[in-house]
Amino acid sequence: MELSDLQTFAAVARTGGISRAAEELNTVQSNVTQRVKALEAEIGTTLFERHSRGMTLTGAGKRLLPYAQKMAALSREALLAARDDGEPKGPLAIGSMETTAAVRLPPLLADFHRRFPAVRLSLRTAPTADLVAAVLDGTLDGAFVAGPIAHADLIATSAFREELVLVSARRWASLAELRAGTPESGPTALVFRTGCTYRQRLEQVFVEFGWPSAARFELGTLDGMIGCVAADMGVTLLPRAVVECSAMSGSVSIHTLSASHARVETLFIQRCAGHQTSTLSGFAACLKKDEDVIAA
Repeated sequence: MELSDLQTFAAVARTGGISRAAEELNTVQSNVTQRVKALEAEIGTTLFERHSRGMTLTGAGKRLLPYAQKMAALSREALLAARDDGEPKGPLAIGSMETTAAVRLPPLLADFHRRFPAVRLSLRTAPTADLVAAVLDGTLDGAFVAGPIAHADLIATSAFREELVLVSARRWASLAELRAGTPESGPTALVFRTGCTYRQRLEQVFVEFGWPSAARFELGTLDGMIGCVAADMGVTLLPRAVVECSAMSGSVSIHTLSASHARVETLFIQRCAGHQTSTLSGFAACLKKDEDVIAA
């Protein structure tokens, strides 16, 4: 099997479609289609179910995917190891939850850039589930995700401790008023897309409050989320530091939750690799010197 075919297959599986995979791989759709068909012909079975909403893995595709991810990641790791002469330089792809990127990372990234200007750092924001998958398949070198994370192929280091709070429109001065003044089904839950750990936590809070059937409304940006809360469209769950740093913090109410719902650690994850590049080691060193870092 050609490594490029496996990489293309993994991209289609990750993005759910030919066009999105082509965009990610910076190639044309016909090339993606050709490589997937060639791989299916070599294996002798279909790897995807084609339908109007995109493409989903068949049983054979699901069995092949972890091997394709490992081979692609190992290939990238081998290339980086061969080029690594001990001086941090070249590309470094880091992922993060949007909330962490908004508040915690700017000082860290600025410090890293000052210390290692030869590194071409890129940052991608996504929900925790997507970030874990990207680290595992090698498209990200490391990522900041919500804990806990337990995976045999990942190393997780505690990075930041967050307090999650329920955020509502300003008119709800207390949690008791919110619970008493909303419909029996509860307020609308304003959430990021599926795969976000904070979304899962908010759904747990809603179940405890007796609102399991509350409506969900997905938003794609942090500013949009807080803006919709301020407009009394619904409520959300976010780190206190994120809300307090927002320009719209004066337009919302922040409600403290019990420790079981409020406490969460942000972890920095990376693959268990035989060789950690000087570039990634340099980034880890900057992370450890940050004053908010928790000892692992």
